[in-house]
Amino acid sequence: MSEQKLFNVAVVGATGAVGEQIIRLLSERDFPLNELKLLSSARSAGKKVEFKGREITIEEAVPESFEGIDIALFSAGGDVSRTLVPEAIKHGTVCIDNTSAFRMDPDTPLVVPEVNIDRISDHRGIIANPNCSTIQMVQTLKPLYDRYGISRIIVSTYQAVSGAGASAIEEMLRQSREVLEGRRPEPQILPVGSLQRKHQIAFNAIPQIDKFVENGFTYEEMKMINETKKIMGDESLEVTATCVRIPVVYGHSESVYVELKEDFDVEEARRLLADAPGIVLQDNPAEQLYPLATDAAGRNETFVGRIRRDLSNPRALNLWIVSDNLLKGAAWNAVQIAEYIAVQQ
Repeated sequence: MSEQKLFNVAVVGATGAVGEQIIRLLSERDFPLNELKLLSSARSAGKKVEFKGREITIEEAVPESFEGIDIALFSAGGDVSRTLVPEAIKHGTVCIDNTSAFRMDPDTPLVVPEVNIDRISDHRGIIANPNCSTIQMVQTLKPLYDRYGISRIIVSTYQAVSGAGASAIEEMLRQSREVLEGRRPEPQILPVGSLQRKHQIAFNAIPQIDKFVENGFTYEEMKMINETKKIMGDESLEVTATCVRIPVVYGHSESVYVELKEDFDVEEARRLLADAPGIVLQDNPAEQLYPLATDAAGRNETFVGRIRRDLSNPRALNLWIVSDNLLKGAAWNAVQIAEYIAVQQ
């Protein structure tokens, strides 16, 4: 029996929330590592991270960082990926990118392993990780799509502040304390740090994630619409989305209405979802069992419940989908792709 190949792996954005989860997963999953290189901005270079009982010093991410690296997992922002991914590819590195930089590039596979793992082999040096809210939805809808076909999807998301970074979490906690103390918070980050007007997130819901585009949708909503069609390989899908930020730390929740092309049995639909890889069925209204963000936090799985036939359209289902946005929505999906690449080589 041949020995397992070991890989030189780089994590770009190692000090960020997603990067930290990637490092943890590589350790817990016993990924076949020869060398682990941790890369970040010059500001974080020199910091040390413990990995399997030893300390690794974080280095500044520069083009030369990828010499001898087999796989690089990027989660340092779109600008960093646009700059460094082409440089990494020149060194023969396979890049798994968590940003939106390459998702809609027609030559770049956009992969959720439970949905379209076969697309990984089409890569030209880069594989894109979809948007967090898209991942959990398409993962859940895939078994229904395969069995019945899908014509239309309407999704409303209830997204955790961790999707906007550690500073957004800190802002929510600070605002919550201020409100409880009878003070009026001064918003500084949400909904979009680069926009002049900010809104309170504590005890509130903000119906804006990312900037608006000319059609009245936000970039986040357009990501869900366009990425869903690309991942499912079906441009005929009708998809619309409303994305909302709520005062939850970890775990995106989604209310999804899906129109199927064929008649269906609700119990069969439940069985399909219960048997789907990476899906946990939590659907017992009599016992108030349904997915909660507090239960999904820290878990790799995607949770689905509140499954019911729509009252106005007999071919439509309503579902409630919850997943940890930093794990299946980002780090875990990326590590799954890396594990598949490792097994294939």
